Amino acid sequence: MSLLNLIQIALRALQRNKLRAFLTMLGIIIGVAAVIAMVAIGEGSKKSIQDQIASMGSNMITIRPNSNVSGGARLDATSVQTLTEDDIKALQKNMQYINAVSPAVSTRGQVINGAYNWSTQMQGVSPDYLTIRDWGIEDGIGFTNSDVTGAAKVCLLGQTVVDNLFPNGDNPVSKIIRFKTIPMKVIGILKKKGENAFGQDQDDVILTPYTTVQKRILASIYFQNIYASAINENSTEAATEEVSEVLRKTHRIRPGEDDDFAVRTQAELISTFSSTSQLLTVLLAAIAGISLVVGGIGIMNIMYVSVTERTREIGLRMSIGARGIDILLQFLIEAILISITGGLIGIMLGITATKVVTAFLSWPTLVTQSSIVISFMVCVITGVFFGYYPAQKASRLDPIEALRYE
Repeated sequence: MSLLNLIQIALRALQRNKLRAFLTMLGIIIGVAAVIAMVAIGEGSKKSIQDQIASMGSNMITIRPNSNVSGGARLDATSVQTLTEDDIKALQKNMQYINAVSPAVSTRGQVINGAYNWSTQMQGVSPDYLTIRDWGIEDGIGFTNSDVTGAAKVCLLGQTVVDNLFPNGDNPVSKIIRFKTIPMKVIGILKKKGENAFGQDQDDVILTPYTTVQKRILASIYFQNIYASAINENSTEAATEEVSEVLRKTHRIRPGEDDDFAVRTQAELISTFSSTSQLLTVLLAAIAGISLVVGGIGIMNIMYVSVTERTREIGLRMSIGARGIDILLQFLIEAILISITGGLIGIMLGITATKVVTAFLSWPTLVTQSSIVISFMVCVITGVFFGYYPAQKASRLDPIEALRYE
């Protein structure tokens, strides 16, 4: 018997019991739709996190003072003071894989414009900071190295600060605001960045020359961070090694001694968040995959019922020349058709569900081609695996006993 004939027989058998066939498919439909939707949500969140971290500067390297154990107690990194101007000069002089370096010092306080005030962070940096963070200026200009040398009282405002200090829509450029008691001239407005991967508003900030914060506010010569940018993403690892080597020499750290600084890259953050997100995606897919197993059991159950109901039909086919392999393929094709049809409907339902989630809940989703292909392949395997045993039972029936079956 040809494969085409077997498919036609299987289709006619399914058409005779449309409702039962659909109810059998339901488990597969729900399972496939759930797998695609869950994987899409997981992949979407991972892509969103990667984009947010990349928005902070994909080649950025962060250098922080290292918290050391002293007297049995671990000191907080912010209280450790090891980074100075000498480190900046050493990095600028010896850098091969780094194209920009900026120190950073920060403080929080009240910023005032007339009757409006806002509590925000003032961050002291160098002009290279905007290059490192890939941060553009919406209006006005940035400060220069001359402003850094003279500890000029100039600043750049983030969009959140602008919205709260100038709610009437006035242009802040060239206006004088006060941070605590210090008057600052606004020379530029930063482009909107949005929230970072940690949920912090990147636009709630004021940038000013680092010397201004050091001399006029903190009265300190130490830096809280140093930011650097590798020449490209492929050079990040080499740049990290270069930074460590230069700083160990500058800090006179002998071989075998621990660093008094810590070097971190965006790649490490992306890897950490991606691995966590990947674990969550696998967990969600595994939970959704249980529905596929339940659907497969439903197919096996209904095929056993079908074999029992059609025992006389099987005996009649065998008596007129049908072989055991023909009977096995007939029922196996029925199971595969149920599984594949349910899978196709499930794929469409899963894609629709991800669009609904994005539209109404604003969750990031990403339907990947691999999740669709894998789901479809699982459907085929499910149909073969759970349909084989009932089909094998049908193929082994004794024709004489089958014809006598009531």
